[in-house]
This record gives sequence, C-alpha cells and structure tokens, in this order.
Amino acid sequence: MLKKKINTLLIGTNNKGKYREIKDLLPKSIKIYSTSNFKLKSPIENGNTFKENSLLKAKYFSKKTNLICLADDSGLEVDSLNKKPGIFSARWGGPSGDFNKAIKKVFRELDKKDKNWRKKKITARFVCVLSICYLNKIIASVKGKIEGTISSNPKGKNGFGYDPIFIPLKKKKTFGEMKPSSKYKIDHRSIAFKKIRKFL
Repeated sequence: MLKKKINTLLIGTNNKGKYREIKDLLPKSIKIYSTSNFKLKSPIENGNTFKENSLLKAKYFSKKTNLICLADDSGLEVDSLNKKPGIFSARWGGPSGDFNKAIKKVFRELDKKDKNWRKKKITARFVCVLSICYLNKIIASVKGKIEGTISSNPKGKNGFGYDPIFIPLKKKKTFGEMKPSSKYKIDHRSIAFKKIRKFL
C-alpha cells in the first residue's frame, strides 16, 4: 500500500461508459487522466480471469504513461450459459464493441439452450475487478459482484453494455431503466469501489 494518498490517477479504459462511471465514483480531489489524453490503444486481454485482465490493463497503461493506473475488468455471467459471456463480455459485441449485438447474442445463446427461457428465472451476475498498479507494482486488486436475472427484453436507455437486460435481485427494473445515481449505489463497480477506496 502506498504511504501517501494518490492524487493523480489514470483510468485505464477506452470504454466511454466505463470511464464515466469510474470517474463519478472517484474522490473529486484526485486529478484524473483518461487513455484518450495519451491516445493509447488497449492491450490484448489474454488473461483467463477478470483479475488477470484487470491487472494486465492497469500495468500496461501505467507503464505507457508513468502514472498510477486504475483499471477495471468486468462482465456478465449467465449461469445457464456456463457463466458466459464472462471475460468475453465486450468481445461478444464484435470488433466495434456493439452491445446491441452482444445482447442479441446472449438471447440467441439462451434460445439455443431453451426456447422457453423467457418464462423462467435466468440467474446471472455482474462481476467487476478493480486493480490499481504503478508500473509493475500491484497496489490493490478487489472484486465486486451483484446477483440478478436476465430480462426477457432489453429495457431502458441508461447505463451501457448489458445494463438493459440485467435486473438486480429484489428490484423490478433493469440497470438500463434505473437512474445512474440509483445504479451506482448497488452495482458491481460500486461494491468493488467500497473495497478499494481506502487505497485512494
């Protein structure tokens, strides 16, 4: 753990939705940089777990900029699809990361398993691993997750990624239908953030 407080931080993502959410969760006292400030492309994510990919990105972007970097790897695990898309959540959207395509693929895969899946509770969870690295040094790596079910149709325009098809436990609305302020209080990223805040 660093002796002094972090006052400058690079958010290691090229996903605008993810960047916005992480920035909103960070203390306002921290000077924040984005990968676009340095015109950085994302590294190849060849880890086998959310944690491996999160650390890989944090180290990569830190070495490129010489800044402390916070990177996130997150995704959706659908139990009846053997926890897919999992670490491949973004890649299911194709080269352009089109999440409409990714959502259609989730529905296609569920249809293959069971044509009547929409009448059943399809359990799923969002997982997020946040890692802070400075060059090769790991400062922190924490995991957050939230359980829920898959909506029979996409609902709502808020959030990003798979938010329109994920209904958190004990809620009626998808993340896509919730106000960002409501989502931030309960989602996988905010759960991970509560654990990593002491490092910031």
